[in-house]
Amino acid sequence: MNSTAALHADTGAWVVDRPGPVNDATTGPLVWERRPLEALGPHEILVEVEACGVCRTDLHLAEGDLPPRATRCTPGHEAVGRVRAVGTGVDGFAVGERAGVAWLAGTCGACGHCRNGRENLCPDSRYTGWDRPGGYADRLTADADYAYHLDEDRPAEELAPLLCAGIIGYRALERAELPPGGLLGIYGFGASAHLTAQLALARGGRVAVFTRAPAARRLALDLGAEFAGDSYDPSPEPLAAAVLFAPVGGLVPVALAALDRGGTLSVAGIHLTDIPALNYRRHLFQERTLRSVTANTRADGAAYLAEAARTRPVVRVRRYPLRQADTALADLAADRVTGVAVLVPG
Repeated sequence: MNSTAALHADTGAWVVDRPGPVNDATTGPLVWERRPLEALGPHEILVEVEACGVCRTDLHLAEGDLPPRATRCTPGHEAVGRVRAVGTGVDGFAVGERAGVAWLAGTCGACGHCRNGRENLCPDSRYTGWDRPGGYADRLTADADYAYHLDEDRPAEELAPLLCAGIIGYRALERAELPPGGLLGIYGFGASAHLTAQLALARGGRVAVFTRAPAARRLALDLGAEFAGDSYDPSPEPLAAAVLFAPVGGLVPVALAALDRGGTLSVAGIHLTDIPALNYRRHLFQERTLRSVTANTRADGAAYLAEAARTRPVVRVRRYPLRQADTALADLAADRVTGVAVLVPG
């Protein structure tokens, strides 16, 4: 499709109609519809989607754990595709190039956080699939300044998960401050965790995984983890650092208690159930640290994608046709996905 035709086409897309449980595809929150494309604004690109990862954040949005910020918004913030049109002022992308559209969709650029390299904390930050339509669609628009150039030598469905699962895992690992050769505890082992484990191993760390899913434990061992147990199993040794991916607040004291002195636990999710009361001496004393992770900066994204291009992590993909996004979310909710679910055209 040429750029002129692309600008005048409509698009098929999933929208969150009424947030609620996704376990029943016939009455679930997602509805497929056709609608006109939004007008292409200055500095924006139109992307024809080749693949879009299915993230647990999409599930939280669909089920109402995250309050919607746009009416009938289209989820999806791990979109890989081809640029089909460019708006005025775009000089970083050309028609036909591959682009990645990720979670962070815009910031004010003027607040203290933006000026100090912490744009992920911008009070006016905007997000793909939450504030503006995302990648559960045939096409989407994006601010070119927040899109990524991607490798041409890797399938789109393997690149898509890198755009959130990979990037947020990168930031969570940075926040956890794993020392060289240290043992990293990973709680929950889905899309982001299986990429983060490989990143830690590539950096010379060691990995212990704690997850309730037997298939995920097998995958962890296949990828190089030296231990894989149930979510509440004791660690084989004190953890130098830990990352919590499971959205289960009850695992926070478990992970903190498993930390060695001076260790840090970073919580990677945007949503977490309530954390039980902590005991100061057992969970925090001896300079144990608890940190949250809030989105990412574009610098995080660029750094992770460059590191992934060098280390080429294995991406365990389960493909779903785009029109089965509701099924993919239901499978994710029921822990039937090992690795990462990815939507592809067709």
